[in-house]
Amino acid sequence: MAADPPTDRSRWLPPDDALRESLFRRARVFMYAGAGLSQAVWDKLDAHAVRAAGERVRMVTSLGMTETAPACLFKVDTEARSGHIGLPVPGVEVKLVPDGDKTELRFRGPNVMSGYWRDPEQSAKAFDEERYYRTGDAARWVDPADHRKGLLFDGRIAEDFKLSTGTFVSVGPLRARIIAAGDPCVQDAVITGINLREVGALIFPTPAVRQLAGLPESASLQQVLESPPVQAHFQQLVNDLADAGTGSANRVARLHLMHQPPSIDKGEVTDKGSINQRAVLQHRDAMVRALHDGTLEFTIVPRPDPS
Repeated sequence: MAADPPTDRSRWLPPDDALRESLFRRARVFMYAGAGLSQAVWDKLDAHAVRAAGERVRMVTSLGMTETAPACLFKVDTEARSGHIGLPVPGVEVKLVPDGDKTELRFRGPNVMSGYWRDPEQSAKAFDEERYYRTGDAARWVDPADHRKGLLFDGRIAEDFKLSTGTFVSVGPLRARIIAAGDPCVQDAVITGINLREVGALIFPTPAVRQLAGLPESASLQQVLESPPVQAHFQQLVNDLADAGTGSANRVARLHLMHQPPSIDKGEVTDKGSINQRAVLQHRDAMVRALHDGTLEFTIVPRPDPS
């Protein structure tokens, strides 16, 4: 006698539908931590939630670090978007300190560490004169006219740099724009151009680029990235990014696709899994110079629309 069919309807659905129904059956809230969540991924989660449950599932965002055990800021309302980090949790004080054209976040509270174990020199550097912990993270108001909407993550103060013209490049927002525009083929980007005339980008791709190339699975990532379909795809991306720029500080003038992933051993990936911009630029200095002097093969620069 044949066994009765399963009563769980999700088993009869195509894989994506089954996963969607299983994930959203009881989900009431999502939270992410350790690294940023791109708006493109966020929007896809919202779309799946609406399809499965008829409404979006609330996304809780926050900002903290190991030294603050762990969170100091939270955003819990339904207006949250990628990059929103909210307002201080009870008991935590936040100081906003201007630093060039950025504003650094500093924290003080019972959850903040008192110092690094057996490292008084590093501990002294970690705090300001009022014992606020220096995070190195930058933030700005979502709405300067309404502070109740909380803060927006604005990258790292140490990442930003000047072009040779003296113009500041705000790395965090530009990197986020490249990732969003390149979805689903761009994993991350490192912004180049320190003390140079224009901005460039080293692009770390996702596995989705293999679908563009039309090559066998045995093809190396370098072969995939140098294939005409992939080069054409990213040619359009750099064209779009250049067109969207309003000046030299946010106009991507050249990019290169990276077939070698960021190295954990060289510190190019942080303990949170995100790209360490400074380390990548340091260890790949020769590549960056070649990118900007026009000698790096497969550099993609904006081209006018042939139409």
